[in-house]
Amino acid sequence: MPTITLIPGDGIGPEVTRAVVRVLEATGFTPAWETFSAGAGAVDEHGTTLPPALLESIARNKVALKGPVTTPVGKGFTSVNVGLRKALDLYANLRPVANLPSVPSRFQDVDLLIVRENTEDLYAGLEHTVVPGVVESLKIITEKASTRIAEFAFEQARRRGRKRVTAVHKANIMKLSDGLFLDCARTVAARYPDIAFDDRIVDAACMHLVMHPERMDVLLLPNLYGDIVSDLCAGLVGGLGVVPAANLGEGGVGVFEAVHGTAPDIAGRDIANPTALLLSAVLMLEHLREDARAAAITSALKQVLASGHVTPDLGGTATTTSFADAICRTLIS
Repeated sequence: MPTITLIPGDGIGPEVTRAVVRVLEATGFTPAWETFSAGAGAVDEHGTTLPPALLESIARNKVALKGPVTTPVGKGFTSVNVGLRKALDLYANLRPVANLPSVPSRFQDVDLLIVRENTEDLYAGLEHTVVPGVVESLKIITEKASTRIAEFAFEQARRRGRKRVTAVHKANIMKLSDGLFLDCARTVAARYPDIAFDDRIVDAACMHLVMHPERMDVLLLPNLYGDIVSDLCAGLVGGLGVVPAANLGEGGVGVFEAVHGTAPDIAGRDIANPTALLLSAVLMLEHLREDARAAAITSALKQVLASGHVTPDLGGTATTTSFADAICRTLIS
């Protein structure tokens, strides 16, 4: 069994992390866990949001499972997620978005794969004050980063049996930066004749997503659009509480995380929904080529959701603990 870095996170993070670890171990997957705090908790303990020992652990183990971590808005420490991506060059953000049983949704038959470049663009946060009252943010797009994320998208499409990759951009206005991203996507697409390719302007893509999301397949986006559109897509199937995420880099490094908030208002009440982190753990198992265990957990989760034994956010009365118990019972039955 591998050694995996575990980051329980803040707020509801420790509760959902405990639940997910129990489900993983119910399949016989019993890695050695190296547990670290990050974010606010790490500042209190270590004086930094990302302790060097945590980064060393992920670099050594190659794989981490991460609960939600607080990021202050407009002040305070910088995003732990951005820090991890920069420190470990986790250039690809992968978010499968699909309907689940008994999860209220405005749409059905949604089955999307969002591929987001993770290291540059406006989201990298390169900004400064020019003079008082004037702030400049730098949008950096490079051929190297655009090409490797396009290659990642097409490889994921091929591996997962997807039919089409759509590049999302604003090259009609940002002709140089988004134009370069689009040109790189087109160049890569020519090497994958078995997969269809098209492109859409980001505003039009958003409109089509909220009208006919079932018509879309794999979406390839630069960093900022990817952040916004991936959350929009999560909203199509029930919200961030039911979709997974992975941040992947060279050499097999991957951080698998729940991207929803820390929900401090319900922390410690045993009512948080662990589905997002559990599905992220499924992505982690697939990454580790533990496909049978990944499929078993996905099947058990869907059976429990279909039974109506769900947490309050989905209209049920199940606790975090009882929800995990039900999945574990289904796994071993």
